[in-house]
Amino acid sequence: MLHLRASSIADTHSVAAAIAGLARAGDVIVLAGEMGAGKTAFAQGFGTAFGIDEPITSPTFTLVHSYDLPAPVRGLRALHHADLYRLERTAEVADLALGELAEFGGVVLVEWGDVVEGLFGDHLTVLLEQDPDDESDELALDRARMIEVVGTGLSWAGRWETLRSKVAEYAC
Repeated sequence: MLHLRASSIADTHSVAAAIAGLARAGDVIVLAGEMGAGKTAFAQGFGTAFGIDEPITSPTFTLVHSYDLPAPVRGLRALHHADLYRLERTAEVADLALGELAEFGGVVLVEWGDVVEGLFGDHLTVLLEQDPDDESDELALDRARMIEVVGTGLSWAGRWETLRSKVAEYAC
C-alpha cells in the first residue's frame, strides 16, 4: 500500500501520470472517494499522460466514456472511463462489460468502483480524499488530497517497486 499526498491538482495529475506510465492493456483501476475527492481530476491526469487532448469529464450519466489513444502505448489503444455512481445492482455493472473493454487493448478507470471491487479480479485501487489538514475552502478544486494506492492480485506486483519510486516525492 502506498500513502501519498498531492498538494495540488497538478500533483494529482502527476500521480495519475506515474500510474498511467505503468498501465498495460487489460488493467482495471478503481477510483474511490467521496464526491469532490478528485476522481475525475485523477482521470484527467491519466488521460493527459497518454496524449488524450479532448476533455475528460465524469461519465456519471453516460456511464462509460471511451477515448482512443493518439498512438498505441504498451499494447494500449484506448482509455475507458466508467462511473458506477448511479448503478443500483451488480448485474448492471456486468452489463457494462468493463472486463471486455480492458481485454481488447484498453485500460479502464472505474469511478465509484469500490462498491463492487470484488468483481474486478486483479486491479489497482486509488482512494482519494481531501486532506483534512488543508485549510482551503472545501469547494476549492485545487485542495490537497491524500491518495492511497493498493494493488489487488498479481498484475501490479511486478510493477510495484517501479510505481513506488515514480511517486516517491508524494509519499507520506
